[in-house]
Amino acid sequence: MSDPRPLLFASISDTIIRADVVAQEPGIIVGVEEAAKATAEVGAVVGHRIEEAERVDAGRTVLSIEGNPLSIALAEERLVGIMAKPSGIATAAARFVERAAGSIRVVSGAWKKLPFSQKSMIRTAIAAGGMEPRIAEWPFAYLDKNFVSMLGGVAETLSAVDSHPELASYRRVIQVTTADEALVAARSGAQTVFVDTGRLADLSLISDGLRSHGLRSDVELAFGGGLSIEDVDVLRSMDVDVIDVGRSIVDAPLLDMNLRVEGRP
Repeated sequence: MSDPRPLLFASISDTIIRADVVAQEPGIIVGVEEAAKATAEVGAVVGHRIEEAERVDAGRTVLSIEGNPLSIALAEERLVGIMAKPSGIATAAARFVERAAGSIRVVSGAWKKLPFSQKSMIRTAIAAGGMEPRIAEWPFAYLDKNFVSMLGGVAETLSAVDSHPELASYRRVIQVTTADEALVAARSGAQTVFVDTGRLADLSLISDGLRSHGLRSDVELAFGGGLSIEDVDVLRSMDVDVIDVGRSIVDAPLLDMNLRVEGRP
């Protein structure tokens, strides 16, 4: 079926309309530059816009546009969709970082498991919220539990890294589930030991094990697995350096915003 809007707006097709995209709740706005490009693509003009990754209060105008009625209708379909999801992710990331209050480094690497077309948007949004999108600075070798299973164990996995001189400068980040695995990892050259079970009891046992063997200072201790923002309060009092937050960030709700027609300029 043909789009009826050109017919509906035919009698006012030469009229210039002004509209604003308005945030309905506080947050960090991401996607402003892309939304501005989309505005031009539908034949409208940007009159005002905020800065990329700017923090706003509810009721703040994010973007003001002008154009004929059809271009405004087309813009409404695109602009909110471009900004709402990444802004929700950035806002959720910022809340976790603020809750940690500098006592724990907060990262989110879950974007790697999402469709390729979404990865850049999500990674950008995480960074806009002040959270690191990777557990370590590049270069690093991320050795997850499946690597450990396929290579025959923690020691064997780290040995596989050591056997390649071109990986000598790579930081070794390895997932573990038990205190024994953590001890092997620390003794075998891991720099980051990542407890990915989501169980606080496992983190305590692994921390205690590393300390009792004098190995805690040799490694960075990371923790993740289904973490909520309330978990941060408990983790701040525990022996952990890094927390990796997944679903609570990438599944963050859209930041509520809408397009309002303000009339004719």
